Amino acid sequence: MSNQETVLQQNIRLALGQHSELRLFRNETGKLPNPRTGRWVQFGLAKGSSDLIGFKTIKITPEMIGQDLAVFTSIEVKTNTGQLSKNQHNWLQAVKKAGGITGVARTVRDALEILKVN
Repeated sequence: MSNQETVLQQNIRLALGQHSELRLFRNETGKLPNPRTGRWVQFGLAKGSSDLIGFKTIKITPEMIGQDLAVFTSIEVKTNTGQLSKNQHNWLQAVKKAGGITGVARTVRDALEILKVN
């Protein structure tokens, strides 16, 4: 991740953190060698999974007894020139197809719009 993308992600996390209905977490993915065994250990949710993972709490309609519901949320952070990998594209499509909230944020405003918050 470029320094520019890191700063953008931090700004998005700060802006979204002001909304009590949102809980998003940094999802770092990759692999490193285990210092004791030398074997590679993968970390993160899944290959291609988004930078910010979490949920948005929404209110169910009255006919659904007014319960709150956490909707899986996946935001991929990219600079204006950043491109999605095939794995990232597939991840976002799978989340969307399953009913989650997802999108690519190139600005703080993009993230707010994806999540429909001010």
